Amino acid sequence: MKKLFIVWSLIYSTLSFGQEALPSMEKDTTQLDEVILISQRKLSNYRQEKTLSSIDDYLEKSNRVTMIKRGNYAWEPTLSNMTSERLNVTIDGMQIFGACTDKMDPITSYVDVSNLKKVTIASGQEGTENGHCVGGAIDLQLPESKYYDFGLKSSVDVGYETNGNYRTAGLDIEYSGNKFYLNADGIFRKSDNYDAGGNQEVLYSQFQKYNVSLQGGYKLSENHQLDANVIYDKATDVGYPALPMDVSLAEALITSVTHSFENDSTFIKSWESKLYFNTITHIMDDSQRPDVPIRMDMPGWSDTYGFYSKVKMEENKHSLLFNLNGFYNRSLAEMTMYPNDSNQPLMFMYTWPDIRTLYSGIYAKDAYAISENAIVSANLRLGIQNNTIGNEVGLESLQIFYPNLTDSKNRFLMGFAADYLYKKSNYDVSFGVGYGERAPSVSEGYGFFLFNSFDNFDYIGNPYLSNEKSFQANIKANYRINDFKIGIESSYFYIMDYIIGEIDPTLSAMTIGASGVKVYTGLDHASIFDVYLNTSYNFTEKFSVNGTVGYNYGQGSNSEPLPIIKPFSYVAEVAYATSRFNAALQLEGNANQSRFSSFYGEDETPAYGVLNLNLGNVVHLKSNKLVFKYGIENILDSFYSTYADWNNIPRQGRNFYVNASFVIR
Repeated sequence: MKKLFIVWSLIYSTLSFGQEALPSMEKDTTQLDEVILISQRKLSNYRQEKTLSSIDDYLEKSNRVTMIKRGNYAWEPTLSNMTSERLNVTIDGMQIFGACTDKMDPITSYVDVSNLKKVTIASGQEGTENGHCVGGAIDLQLPESKYYDFGLKSSVDVGYETNGNYRTAGLDIEYSGNKFYLNADGIFRKSDNYDAGGNQEVLYSQFQKYNVSLQGGYKLSENHQLDANVIYDKATDVGYPALPMDVSLAEALITSVTHSFENDSTFIKSWESKLYFNTITHIMDDSQRPDVPIRMDMPGWSDTYGFYSKVKMEENKHSLLFNLNGFYNRSLAEMTMYPNDSNQPLMFMYTWPDIRTLYSGIYAKDAYAISENAIVSANLRLGIQNNTIGNEVGLESLQIFYPNLTDSKNRFLMGFAADYLYKKSNYDVSFGVGYGERAPSVSEGYGFFLFNSFDNFDYIGNPYLSNEKSFQANIKANYRINDFKIGIESSYFYIMDYIIGEIDPTLSAMTIGASGVKVYTGLDHASIFDVYLNTSYNFTEKFSVNGTVGYNYGQGSNSEPLPIIKPFSYVAEVAYATSRFNAALQLEGNANQSRFSSFYGEDETPAYGVLNLNLGNVVHLKSNKLVFKYGIENILDSFYSTYADWNNIPRQGRNFYVNASFVIR
């Protein structure tokens, strides 16, 4: 007990910060993380319209998550108005890094709803369980072991959408015994070019993707089990209408082996250890684009080897979690340019010069029950990271700008957090503070002439960047009276050495037509603020209304608005649901983006509002079940773009859809 008290005291003495407290769909409301449940086998929950939605659609239902769209596929998640560099995006706790210098392959694009059970979202330093971050974390969680001894069951899923002639099909086969289980599933998605409002075709918005996974486990004893997972994901012919290039191949292999121990009667409640490996290949090309000034190919590769070991313990009123983890990543990208004059030589360069990242760290968290109604929790993460430039030609290229640059750099990273939760039957309140750091990404530190079509500049990395550092505070309160609920949540980030590109007038652009060159640097500081108000009212057990409004603000120390900051937003929904039928009419939109950042390439985005209708039925056929989800998106066929649509590409116009899932037991 003395050792436990010392650990608790050390963590709390850091005066750390807690997490974003978002609406949870789980019954255990002491967990403040937002949890998005994913299930193809049930009628969708609050705001989840399609059983066959992509993972991007599911994520966008969260208050704080917005998806940056460069096309109709592989949207980049942002959390609390911060893009992927400032987030820790993992798959079941595993680190995985995209292989595209233009961020056309976010981690979320390499899984599908068929692989996942839920997505956990944590803001700020509550997102450091699996790694360092500033903005928070998104963990795409795989299903747990399934020793239910129900034998064999299967399901078939099909879906169709009129806009873009979008087709989806999936198959799931599962066997469960008392000591062994095996699950195999696959899903295929294909879309032609979609139409914006007014039947305006958006060229180069097609894609094709399939995803297959295999999960199996064996129970070694009553308390020990061994699991293995393999996910293979391949997308081809992916168009990006907002960019000058498309993708001919985005391919990932994600593997892991896990040993788990669980025992409710011991001090150590659970101990999970995982070894994993993943590899990504991503190839950009412009072969399908007409009138390109100069043809080029841009392949990229990313390989990651890693491990973690998580231990959960309970002692009296303490709930402890420790996570020792580490990974080794290799990121390499190159560009070959083909002059129109065949007599001229090819031009070649490394855009990521074989960057080797080695990280090891430890995370500790303690949740202490002060009383029956109050919990105080704190966490601490410490880590060491080394970056090494593995390619000599790439090192020499960067030495043109940084003559004294060596091939290796070490960084020490830390983050700590604490929050307080008080909960009664009809209300709860929580607040927290914290501090965190993150290292520059591969592009920010070592990128070489990376073209950004958003602001039309080439970018060069800066290996001498300082760690980005953030102080954060958040508060959340919910009140319930009878069938009425109202809640407010808000967070504030003060980020020092905020990494962003600044124009270097002494350098000339490499890309034809680019406005110049920006070099990554650190602003003295930046501030990001958000606040959301959530309400709901149940008129009856079957009929309800709910709504959310939000406001966001971002400003740099140079007095310029930060880019990609969400304007005033709203969602309102009227819903009717029984055990076998549900229907919902939803209005969602943004106000005019008046605080746009022309300094960073943004322009004004007009206000918009979109009306959607979704319905669902469940039909029981003896022991089997048939689930239908159908509806209309953008009923009024509005032509619009949001602040997060790259280069103002328009979103989909009117779309009729139907999903059907047949579960065979």
